[in-house]
Amino acid sequence: MIQPFWSLSASDALAAAGSSPEGLHHAVAAARLERDGPNSVEETGRQSAIKLLLRQFESPLALILVFGAAISLVLRQGLDATIILTIVGGSALLSFTQEFRATKAVAALKDRLALKARVVRAGTTVDIPARDLVAGDIVLLSAGNLVPADGLLLDARDCMVTEAVLTGESVPVEKRPGIAAADAPVAARPNALFTGSSLRSGSARMLVFLTGKKTQFGRIAAEVGAADGVTEFERGVRKFGVMLMRVMILIVLAVLTINQMLGRPVVDSLLFSVALAVGLSPELLPAIISVTLAAGARHLAAGGVIVRRLDAIENLGSMDVLCTDKTGTLTLGVARLDSAIDLEGAPSAEVLRDAFLNSSFESGMANPLDDAIVAAGTSAGVAIGSSRKRDEIPYDFERRRLSILVEEGEGEARRRIITKGAFAEVMAICDRYRAGQEDQALTAESRARIERQFREKSEAGFRVLALANRPDIEGERINRDEEAGMVLLGLLLFLDPPKPGIAQTIAELAKLGIGIKIISGDNRHVTAHVASGIGIDPEAILTGDQLSRMSNDALRHRVGATAIFAEIDPQQKERIIRALQEAGHAVGYMGDGINDAPALRLADVGISVDTAVDVARESADIVLLRRDLDVLRKGVLDGRRTFANTLKYIAITTSANFGNMISMALATPLLPFLPLLPKQILLNNFLSDIPSITISTDNVDREHLRVPQRWSVRSIQRFMIVFGCVSSLFDLLTFVILRSLFHTDAGLFQTMWFVISLQTELVVVLILRTQRSCFRSLPSKILLWTTAVLMGVGLAVPFVPGFDALFGFARPSLLLLACAVAIVAGYAAATEVTKRVYYQHVDRLRR
Repeated sequence: MIQPFWSLSASDALAAAGSSPEGLHHAVAAARLERDGPNSVEETGRQSAIKLLLRQFESPLALILVFGAAISLVLRQGLDATIILTIVGGSALLSFTQEFRATKAVAALKDRLALKARVVRAGTTVDIPARDLVAGDIVLLSAGNLVPADGLLLDARDCMVTEAVLTGESVPVEKRPGIAAADAPVAARPNALFTGSSLRSGSARMLVFLTGKKTQFGRIAAEVGAADGVTEFERGVRKFGVMLMRVMILIVLAVLTINQMLGRPVVDSLLFSVALAVGLSPELLPAIISVTLAAGARHLAAGGVIVRRLDAIENLGSMDVLCTDKTGTLTLGVARLDSAIDLEGAPSAEVLRDAFLNSSFESGMANPLDDAIVAAGTSAGVAIGSSRKRDEIPYDFERRRLSILVEEGEGEARRRIITKGAFAEVMAICDRYRAGQEDQALTAESRARIERQFREKSEAGFRVLALANRPDIEGERINRDEEAGMVLLGLLLFLDPPKPGIAQTIAELAKLGIGIKIISGDNRHVTAHVASGIGIDPEAILTGDQLSRMSNDALRHRVGATAIFAEIDPQQKERIIRALQEAGHAVGYMGDGINDAPALRLADVGISVDTAVDVARESADIVLLRRDLDVLRKGVLDGRRTFANTLKYIAITTSANFGNMISMALATPLLPFLPLLPKQILLNNFLSDIPSITISTDNVDREHLRVPQRWSVRSIQRFMIVFGCVSSLFDLLTFVILRSLFHTDAGLFQTMWFVISLQTELVVVLILRTQRSCFRSLPSKILLWTTAVLMGVGLAVPFVPGFDALFGFARPSLLLLACAVAIVAGYAAATEVTKRVYYQHVDRLRR
């Protein structure tokens, strides 16, 4: 029996993995990657073209048509079977072509955000795609990293790991090297790291043992499948499908029953009913959604917004509240150390030097404040000199401070702890303060004076950190218990001014119906100062302490009117987002830190940046290539444009098809023949769908982009009924004219109604695509020209040699064609008038 890796010592594990402390050689790693495949819990390759093509035939309607064609073959009606299969194949090929291009485009975008891993190979540290990890690799991890594979800890320092994805426990657990029992459950393996978990703090060195589907997470995913939450967009599509299916079943059964009562052939009646069902169904909807969303994703990418989940585009468009931190989003994010002062407010070289040592020796999370301190110290001529780092207690979000054990001098070297961090958290571990050259006890009076100085600096717009030390440390290692009895040395003042133009961007977001709410861990004074300078009400503020004393109901009533949440703990972010959602808002959350991951997952649309820590970027739906709210504003417009074009196809196609179905259902018992042959219905449907593929390129009216958009199946249903009935009225008028005035026989009647029906379906796209007059809102060129070409094809089809016999068309006279043009023109005018009345009524209902 193979011994599990968590029950092995480090040396035995390296031997078992065929590795060494210097890692694998590149050739060995390449051979193992070839043997074991990519380190991915998803399918190792992209969906093949064959699978995607076959998927086009999975719909029940397509299968029913294939079944109908098989029946035709059995009854030796080979021509009808060939026509049906050709049209079904053509529709499938059209859908496949568009989906295949969309799939490739989205895959290329995702590759831009592929997770990286830092590994040791042949004694050198290199960054590689996480997909290329193999068993035997040695991975270096730090706070914020996602664990990319299952492996054994070789070294760890203050390593706290969140394993909620595996154990369901949200509280981080400490990981340390050692040996665990072979039969220990996941939660009892402190020496092992697992795919999907993330480092909350500290650092680690891990030996990879299992990759891809062999990992603990991979096995779980294989058993339960990937189950992301259902988005509002998906719920809307499902509700729409249920509504459509009910209407379809009712009409199809009614038509089939009537045909049988009239004694018409069973096969013809069955195929006619199935063709009706296809005629109502927007069978290109999956392809239209994929193409439209993929086109939107490409357009967003060109503007610096990468979409990790296509459905998030709709959520981005429906967002009406954006929660964000201020640093880097509302401010420049390039902190500058303005001054290092003592507790009397005077510049202090001692405070600057100690801060410089603390930041220079820090080895945990990269932090712009540390960079600013090092830059300021270097500029002032400060150097590390003979100081040496002995140990470190990394920063974490509970302590909110960083401590370094520094050794100074030669011979009998002295060791001391230098700590910097948030003012309140550093102040809490101090019992003395530096006054001139002496240390004095912190009294209530001196604390109040120092806190007053902190508040004044914060209200002036400075971000303030406190600095403290503890001299005369004897050991070479320190732990958190030794962060006590410290001497407060001074304050570090940073400036991070608002971004140029950010106030204008916030105002423009407000015009789009999106409110900005600041959620910050910074103190209330500096947060309010920044807010007041960018047009956000500094008085509408809640602190973390106030929030902790509020019930969920009270928070839900208060959250909408609050613009600033300051001094917020990481756990409180989720409460704020949930309260906003319960109050009826579609919430976006923008974050890039370790503690932002839960909020990013909870929000309707999680937004991060490509420089974020792994766990934040992988939790987000949208990733910005530039941390800029104006980029996001443009992304919102693109999201709304994409969603609007998707709804255009659904609303227009279903209303036109619904009208045709109603017409055929009414005509069936009144005519001595079928109003259209099944193959003519299918051809009509195929030709009318071709321009729909280009709808993703269509222009969208400005007023349609000003408000957040939501799915409304009731609105689609109302739209379908109103404009479907207009279509049916003109169909009935057509029937009367063709039978009463022109006395057409079956062949000529079917031909003319095919022509008129196709023309009306095509022309209505140009009319109903906008709420404005169709002459004031022009479609995209490709949609216009594709529609025009298909209208010409529809008029020419009855005259194409061979098509008359193949599809049962008769050649109409010029008078009949002129009459058809007049009917289509009248239908277009009536639809335009109805549209104006319809949207006036909708506007009254909204008000």
